[in-house]
Amino acid sequence: MSQHTPLRALEHHDAFIERHIGPNEAEIAHMLGVVGYDSLEAMTDAIVPASIKSPAPLALPEALSEEEALARIRAIADRNQVLRSFIGQGYYGTHTPKVILRNILENPAWYTAYTPYQAEISQGRMEALINFQTMIADLTGMEIANASLLDEATAAAEAMTLAKRSARSKSDVFFVHDAVHPQTLEVLRTRAEPMGIVLRVGTPEEALEADSFGVLLQYPDTFGHVGDHKALAEAVHARGGLVAVATDLLALTLIAAPGEWGADIVVGNSQRFGVPFGFGGPHAAFMACRDAFKRSMPGRLIGVSIDAAGNPAYRLTLQTREQHIRREKATSNICTAQVLLAVMASMYAVYHGPEGLTRIARRTHRLAAVLAAALRRAGVAVAGGFFDTLHVTGIDAATLHEKARVAGINLRHIDATSLGISLDETSTREDVTALAGLFGARIDNLDALDLDTPDALPANLRRTSAFLQHPVFNTHHSEHELLRYMRALADKDLAMDRTMIPLGSCTMKLNATAEMIPVTWPQFAGIHPLAPAAQAQGYRELIDGLEAMLVECTGYDAVSLQPNSGAQGEYAGLLAIRAYHRARGEGHRDICLIPDSAHGTNPASAQMCGMTVVVTKTDGNGNVDVEDIRRNAEKYGDRLAAIMMTYPSTHGVFEEEVVEICEIIHRHGGQVYTDGANMNALVGVAKPGKWGSDVSHLNLHKTFCIPHGGGGPGVGPCAVKAHLAPFLPRALGEHGVRTQGVGEGEVGMVSAATFGSASILPISWMYITLMGAAGLRRATQVALLNANYIARRLAPHFDTLYTGRNGLVAHECILDLRPIKDATGISAEDVAKRLIDFGFHAPTLSFPVAGTLMVEPTESESLHELDRFIDAMIQIRDEIRAIEDGRLDREDNPLKHAPHTAVQVSAGEWTHAYPRELAAFPLPSLKQQKYWPPVARVDNVHGDKNVFCSCIPVEAFAGDAEAVGEANAT
Repeated sequence: MSQHTPLRALEHHDAFIERHIGPNEAEIAHMLGVVGYDSLEAMTDAIVPASIKSPAPLALPEALSEEEALARIRAIADRNQVLRSFIGQGYYGTHTPKVILRNILENPAWYTAYTPYQAEISQGRMEALINFQTMIADLTGMEIANASLLDEATAAAEAMTLAKRSARSKSDVFFVHDAVHPQTLEVLRTRAEPMGIVLRVGTPEEALEADSFGVLLQYPDTFGHVGDHKALAEAVHARGGLVAVATDLLALTLIAAPGEWGADIVVGNSQRFGVPFGFGGPHAAFMACRDAFKRSMPGRLIGVSIDAAGNPAYRLTLQTREQHIRREKATSNICTAQVLLAVMASMYAVYHGPEGLTRIARRTHRLAAVLAAALRRAGVAVAGGFFDTLHVTGIDAATLHEKARVAGINLRHIDATSLGISLDETSTREDVTALAGLFGARIDNLDALDLDTPDALPANLRRTSAFLQHPVFNTHHSEHELLRYMRALADKDLAMDRTMIPLGSCTMKLNATAEMIPVTWPQFAGIHPLAPAAQAQGYRELIDGLEAMLVECTGYDAVSLQPNSGAQGEYAGLLAIRAYHRARGEGHRDICLIPDSAHGTNPASAQMCGMTVVVTKTDGNGNVDVEDIRRNAEKYGDRLAAIMMTYPSTHGVFEEEVVEICEIIHRHGGQVYTDGANMNALVGVAKPGKWGSDVSHLNLHKTFCIPHGGGGPGVGPCAVKAHLAPFLPRALGEHGVRTQGVGEGEVGMVSAATFGSASILPISWMYITLMGAAGLRRATQVALLNANYIARRLAPHFDTLYTGRNGLVAHECILDLRPIKDATGISAEDVAKRLIDFGFHAPTLSFPVAGTLMVEPTESESLHELDRFIDAMIQIRDEIRAIEDGRLDREDNPLKHAPHTAVQVSAGEWTHAYPRELAAFPLPSLKQQKYWPPVARVDNVHGDKNVFCSCIPVEAFAGDAEAVGEANAT
């Protein structure tokens, strides 16, 4: 009888699992031996408390191959119908330049990068972001801009709270233009009420007389009108209020910048600068403001400093993530950004330049003006004074919408007798003819009509000021030039395509190519977020399927995918808890217990929901102090609303008493919120919803493989038990807002689009589908193994600060460098910078404990890469020992001067007491492959004392660092 391998074994559907999980079977066995266990199951039993373990495997299908999964999601995508969209309302068609599509959006050098906290290895993406900031400041006419926010609606909410804490007026009223985009108004309502802000909605004329701390205007407004608000701005300022303006970047190439007529804060969305609809996101919003508010502005700000050699260098500046500084006193919990999309938008401006952008805007406006003229000639009423959007009135809207859909066209529904038509970069002459035909207007000669039609922009609001004059926006207009510029920037950075990024709590794992491919399919990218539901059946299937997958992974009962960041997910979860208490007549419950080890967004989110934060203790082993929780739960009794806790803990351990903590909180009438930041240690092993937790946010950009994109995009779904499900965020329907919530405490929208950053949800759907139930559990187990392998291998050299049961850690470990600093003066930051010389991004620095490094290898790192990191850390410890025994100087040593640039180590003169070779090639393997940082250590103090947040002056490129200082002074 012949011997053969069975067909089922040869089909091997688990091949993707082996590609996602770094170590192979032999390597896992070796690592288990180092850690002291004979199987992954035995190690898992030793780490995870029995009280929370899932008794059964995940009820998910078996893993599919990449080809099978792509075929299945292709069938889902094909259920979407991509019509020509003229809906507008803040979302517009755009052409993504193919050189940007291929070399930014589809390039892992950009999409796998982390937030630029380590400045020296982030110079490329920070240059792209400072281009974004310059672009925004120039177009809005403001003095300073941040490096992106989440979407226009939440940016408007941030403007409201910035105005509240910055205005001289003591009023609690925020006046909102009645022609803002509907989704913006909904998010403002959600954000205002818990913070005690009173919204008043009305016309600009009514705003002239209103006593308010601020006014939000839409310019051009949601119906397309371009209004003159200069007198209103003067009146608001006279009362001590501030003027916020939501605007359109493309329009600002033709109409007066808000900063020129009195705006204090300007927000909006950069989506139409080359970023597809994507059913609502991700898109990079922006905020610009007067210089006086820069230290209060939310979000991230890229600034210019100098490095150790005196050369210009970029860095995150001013520590504007206020939730980490002010915690429970913060008025913003903004933690992430939309970096990848901001980079795309900035490159769109670099590619087209001021002349190209103006040409696109003029063409868009001319198409709109010609269409308006044709409609008016046919007796159709069209409002005047517009840029790209026509407000058509006095018509049978329902009949016209149906006629349009038959013709493959979507128009904006306003009411029964009016509709909106928004033209954009993608609109054509044929579109104008077809649109006119819907109304019975015939265009026989479009060119002749064009010649007879004047512009529709108000004459007194035409832009006369220059913008985007810096050389970066006037140099790279050929594809070769832009391609090389983007490559040069990417070469300056360290991303996951080059190296392990061992950041604790941030889960930098494989973002597989197969998972990324569907994102750019037009069936997903080309759907407007307000397209009729019948046209988005594929999205509906994808979203329903992903929600069901997340419910199974977490043990909760319902999920909202609307929150477009982890902090937004926190906020939504706490709003649900607040609304639940209010619906039961217990609205007085306002105390939120938060351990002192918590991420800064936790107390900030609680405060924004109107809760009072009470900080609880952690014990010497890094665990939450259960007795302190018990005392506080009893102390606050019927005021207890919730506890927020991270599990496994922020200190990297599985706490034994988590079930008891849930019982304590429930006994006193509170709800349990579990921060899902560390869900990568739980999937397939334990379910928060089954051990007593009521709600979690999940970071799809961590556990479920959406890439970090240089600091965003992110998705932070809110998962809840059934009793909280009615209080998930509302949805924006086709014709306005429809309610999901019920009762007194229903929760409004927390983000601009119903399904948040919908276009990147296919990534997580693909990940779960490719891994299957068994693969997800194995990924969790290997994540635990990799972390414990690193901790065990480094134990002779560095102390692990906290361990759990059996001396093991969870999926991350905290290395305690404080004794080393006491003995040698070498700090955790010195070690972080020295790791750059080895080609590594640093672990998480000084969080959650100052003077430590938190390491999370994830399951995707191979034994080779883990050992490479361990070898680097051991070599660094040997260098520290050389300082301890006097072989290296305490001040003049490779750690204090790290990182070392190629220019420094190849200079004619070497002035250090240690050898060049030790600086450049501390391990022999680096001679085969070496990353050279583009700048030496960046001077943080100089950057904060000399704030400069736009493109570096041209003179500085010639090595004249004084030019930066002169620019700072001006």
